[in-house]
Amino acid sequence: MKKYSVFAIAREAMRGHKGWEEQWTSPEPKKEYDVIIVGAGGHGLATAYYLATEHGITNVAVLEKGWLGGGNTGRNTTIIRSNYLYDESAGIYDHALKLWDGLSQELNYNVMYSARGVMMLAHNVHDVQVFKRHIHANRLNGIDNEWLTPEQAKEFCPPLNISKEARYPVMGAALQRRGGTARHDAVAWGYARGASARGVHIIQNCEVTGVKRAANGAITGVETTRGFIGAKKVGVVAAGHSSVIMDNGRRAHAVGELSVAGAGLGAGQAGGAMRHHVEHGARLYLAVGQGRAGHRRRHRPVYLLFANRRPAHPAAHARRHLRNVPDLHPHEDAALLGRHRRRDPRSLADTG
Repeated sequence: MKKYSVFAIAREAMRGHKGWEEQWTSPEPKKEYDVIIVGAGGHGLATAYYLATEHGITNVAVLEKGWLGGGNTGRNTTIIRSNYLYDESAGIYDHALKLWDGLSQELNYNVMYSARGVMMLAHNVHDVQVFKRHIHANRLNGIDNEWLTPEQAKEFCPPLNISKEARYPVMGAALQRRGGTARHDAVAWGYARGASARGVHIIQNCEVTGVKRAANGAITGVETTRGFIGAKKVGVVAAGHSSVIMDNGRRAHAVGELSVAGAGLGAGQAGGAMRHHVEHGARLYLAVGQGRAGHRRRHRPVYLLFANRRPAHPAAHARRHLRNVPDLHPHEDAALLGRHRRRDPRSLADTG
């Protein structure tokens, strides 16, 4: 893999840009791999990349039914933030946010990350209550988020119209200064380039149609539109399509092989979890993202793995965190605001 640099650009300019290599290879699938990852979006490719770079597992295939980065990765909002309400969400997204710092340098690929801040405007009383609740919860978890008056919001973003005569007047704003934007398809390309350079096979136009099992129920591989591909460990990172794939292989859940479902998992945790499973054959499921009633009953055993999980803070600790937050006043329920699944009729409106 050639290193990208200003010197490389100048050198190729002199050659008419005829010396650039393909960013990743497109090999024919082998008969068997140590690990198969279903889904070549940002999370699937990041999982493959970290398996190779952090854990030395390179006999990996990433299978994609369409083209690389052509699913959710190529059509999301491009916003990078970690100001989520619940402890688990805040912890895992804050870990993901930290991965963006220096990611372009690590991948030697410009992912166009710009930490310009994420400001969310409040236009009514409900917005004000919800945003302040999020700010309380974030500060309890040590995550930056602050409340701005309309004047402070305009100072941060001068084009903002804070006139009270506006159709939707600005009543304030929540600001996470570490947040920003990135070009998410460039992230997929960067991870693909890095993974491919380390021996990972990225196989596009190869749809997984089923999970094949032995007589004892153990996973032996996946059926695809390009034939059967063997592997004892399969990770499903296909966003909203994960449930379709897992439904095809639902009996595999009972034997304790690996399934990775959802789109919210920090790439580093995914790689570490798969490494443990590949090396030790432990029973493990990662179930993150959107859950629904009966999930535990259908897919067992299920362990929810979250980064940076913190215990609840006592109210006194909450007051120390909130004392210097502008326009936020601690009260007796402050410590409850960020608790997962806690409902209190006296608290502010719960948006999930």
